[in-house]
Amino acid sequence: MTGLAFLGLVMLIVMIGAIFIGFPISFTLLFLALSFGYFGLGATVFDLAYFQVVGMMKEELLAAVPLFVLMGFITEQAGLMERLFRAFRDLLAPIRGSLFAVVILTSTVFAMATGIVGAAVTVLGIMASPIMIKTGYDARLSAGAITAGGTLGILIPPSVMLIVMGPVLGVSVADLYAAAFGPGLLLAGLYLAYLMGRAFFNPSLGPPVPKEERVHSAATIIKEVVIGVVPLGALIAATLGSILVGLATPTEAAAVGAFGALILAAAYGRLTYPGLKRSVLSATATSSMVLLLAVTSNVFGAVFSRLGTANWITETLLALPVPPTVMLLLVVVLIFLLGWPFEWPAIVLVFLPIFYPVVAALKFDLIWFGALVAVVLQTAFLSPPVAMSAYYLKQVVKEWSLATIYKGMFEFMMLQIIAIGLIIAFPPIATYFPDVLREAAAREKVEKVDDSMNRLEEDPLDEAKPKP
Repeated sequence: MTGLAFLGLVMLIVMIGAIFIGFPISFTLLFLALSFGYFGLGATVFDLAYFQVVGMMKEELLAAVPLFVLMGFITEQAGLMERLFRAFRDLLAPIRGSLFAVVILTSTVFAMATGIVGAAVTVLGIMASPIMIKTGYDARLSAGAITAGGTLGILIPPSVMLIVMGPVLGVSVADLYAAAFGPGLLLAGLYLAYLMGRAFFNPSLGPPVPKEERVHSAATIIKEVVIGVVPLGALIAATLGSILVGLATPTEAAAVGAFGALILAAAYGRLTYPGLKRSVLSATATSSMVLLLAVTSNVFGAVFSRLGTANWITETLLALPVPPTVMLLLVVVLIFLLGWPFEWPAIVLVFLPIFYPVVAALKFDLIWFGALVAVVLQTAFLSPPVAMSAYYLKQVVKEWSLATIYKGMFEFMMLQIIAIGLIIAFPPIATYFPDVLREAAAREKVEKVDDSMNRLEEDPLDEAKPKP
């Protein structure tokens, strides 16, 4: 190890220690990058920082972050999640564990309309917890279902985390979105199977909704389902559909999604100035945090790489006498452990650039790896001591202790670990959908070329004919 590489390693250790103490991540990264960089590289570090900042500002893809976040906050303010919850509750009320199923289905569908976690957990807690408590649902399972379901928003597109992760891994965000659907639906399916199985064999854990709480009119139920599901489904199709089929970039689709959310809020009579103001301010705060961290971590990463530490870590890990799968598991475990004290932006923007060259050198599919990392980081939302989902839920449900919420989250964290194992053992869970979309796009291009060739064969002089 060279002296500069050792300096970079010290910088990394100091950064981790400072963040553990409680220093703000963004300013810590910038201060350490400039101070250690000046000591090791001289005044060149300031030129390096300038070019990194300008380069990051030119990244058009990051403009999708505030737009998708705004879309999420507007849909939450518009009460779309409440309507969705009510529709599923009325439809599934007679079955055992119905409220468990309602929470997971609502969070899964709503995750496709928002890339944020805090709002989903909070709104689910406000809507679901009163009737769960009144109906006698098990507190641990209820808390686990709400927190686990709410965290699906960080994984299922249009996840803001995947938008940030795409440029870091050097892969298409559209491919990452397609790859995240399989793991996201797998997790939702595991949650549903676990909850409904527990309720089936032990009805006291999740009894049916009491008859006096149900809607008995079939016409009313159908109306609620149509009003609650169809408009949100149209919004999801307009945003995610346009990205996946290649009609729009993520930034363009995010703009359409934010505008569509405004239209739905107005249609439901929930577009008020105070609500819009809260949405804009919340979206600005969230986006500013993510984008400032993106800039400062880019500067930190450039200095870290220039000092040679990143290459040294990659070479050291690759030199270990272990099979590629074991090395992959080591990287996954390290990311999982980092998820306990750190939130996802720090891991994606600071630590992922250190680990992914190792994965790329071992010839693993980076799109599959991105989907795997997304699931691992979602697990971090359910693991203490940070586990922000627990605090979001505790703020709105005073009846459940933090210990009860943690115990419920632990059960679902085990399900996520099972999902991680399945994704590693069966990569097509993440790669099948992107492969299908790529094959469809390739066939479409071939068909266009064939059509052009056929037209030329029919009249080869067409090109030479004078234009009117």
